[in-house]
Amino acid sequence: MHIVRIGGDATELHSGEEIGAKAANLARMAALGLPIPPAFVLPVKLCADIIAGHAHAERHLRDGLKEGIAFLEEVTGRRFGDRRQPLLVSVRSGAARSMPGMLDTVLNIGCTSNAIHGLIRATGRPRLAWDCRRRFLESFCETVLGLDRAAFAARLGELTTSEGVVNDRELDSEALERLAAEEQALVEDSDDGWLEDAVAQLNAAARAVYRSWMSERAQTYRKLQQLEELQGTAVTVQSMVFGNGGLASGAGVAFSRDPSTGKPHPMIDLVLDAQGEDVVSGRRMPDTDEAIARALPSTEVELSEVLTQLERELRDVQDVEFTVQDGKLWILQTRSAKRTPRAAVRIAIDLVRERLITESEGLARIAEIDITTLTETALISAGEPVATGIGASGGIGVGRAAFDSENAKRLAATGEPIILLRPDTSTADVAGFAVAAGIVTTVGARTSHAALVARQMGKPCVVGCSALKIDFDSRQAQLANATLREGDWITIEGDTGQLYLGRCETVETRPEVELAEIAKWRSQANAQPVRKCSQN
Repeated sequence: MHIVRIGGDATELHSGEEIGAKAANLARMAALGLPIPPAFVLPVKLCADIIAGHAHAERHLRDGLKEGIAFLEEVTGRRFGDRRQPLLVSVRSGAARSMPGMLDTVLNIGCTSNAIHGLIRATGRPRLAWDCRRRFLESFCETVLGLDRAAFAARLGELTTSEGVVNDRELDSEALERLAAEEQALVEDSDDGWLEDAVAQLNAAARAVYRSWMSERAQTYRKLQQLEELQGTAVTVQSMVFGNGGLASGAGVAFSRDPSTGKPHPMIDLVLDAQGEDVVSGRRMPDTDEAIARALPSTEVELSEVLTQLERELRDVQDVEFTVQDGKLWILQTRSAKRTPRAAVRIAIDLVRERLITESEGLARIAEIDITTLTETALISAGEPVATGIGASGGIGVGRAAFDSENAKRLAATGEPIILLRPDTSTADVAGFAVAAGIVTTVGARTSHAALVARQMGKPCVVGCSALKIDFDSRQAQLANATLREGDWITIEGDTGQLYLGRCETVETRPEVELAEIAKWRSQANAQPVRKCSQN
């Protein structure tokens, strides 16, 4: 087995079947000269043997990680777990086909006590160092050890309350140091040496990412999306860049075009002073355009140029994860964007007109869409909405309210349409997404993993609806001043983010202009003469 190096002088390209689509695109971006944190990849073919527990696979894993860390130390000038110039890494998944949010990621690996002191020494920022330590503990314990995140969330809630602040972003370095100490105390009984052993952390994280291939949500997603032929996930280990270093830093997700409507303008969500999981998990709301313009005035221009370059190079709409560290833009990954059916049609037409793809390629891009059923739904005289969130996936959803995936499946079995309402956009709810006619969440952003899944499934989705408060004990929710009980009818508008009580009347129209364009492509394709083989 050999590892694949990305960054530095390594510019070799590899297939997604070998190293996963994410890593293959990462190597491609490195070859284009884009700002990519260096990385190395353990291949897809190791996945099945790690899951089976084969001794030779464990040996290959350890040897590959050792070789890869030596490469990262060489190209970054930092050392893994060092007390002076520490190297921290992320451990990421990546199959040959995109599975957004279904596989695991672990950040800040290598954040030992020595590394904390090294970060403080190297950056002069104790707040950054202690924030990385507590984030490492939360991520590692949940993903690798399988501990309940609730205990960590409770400690954070108690601390923010006692400090009189709104969220973790407002905690100072002394408070974060106390939080990290309290979280460490929660897990010391589970410590078999990993707390202060960077190599043990890395081995355990890589093994956990491989094994996430067999998680219930990943298996359900592959079944729903007909991806059961995939052979496994690769593991990418990438040098950390820090979006949590203050208000000149941040983490975000950007689409080169609107994946809900197909409109040809970028859609960007950025959270200042944050790491990537804050954005894609949907746990934190993006900052406003005004706040971002004040803190990072040149980032939007630079990012838009990168999005245009990637879209032209890869000839499709791109979904890009990025980090800004002290004003410098870093691209962490890119992939073809999940999109609604109506967006897919518009995007295919626009890419043909822009001569990025041919008409035959455009037809192939929408081959799985039943064009005869493609409609646009609008509300008729709906009145005033009871609440408004952020429209994440367009369309109208009308159905009975369900507050968890199990009840969504139970209610759907009666033949009624269902609207799934959740506190946050958890990808663990993928089975509930599959039976729902629409999804609503209290927090989240247009670019969170679950919003991506909703678009791919063609489901209307509203996120960030802060007026929604769910009481699971009473099985009812408050929507602003209104009460919604489980089983009550609700209507959601996925473009505007508006919610209405009851069953609202709708009207359907067909996108005749787009359908006529596709009909013309098909007519021209059918008119192509058939070439006969010559007889010798």
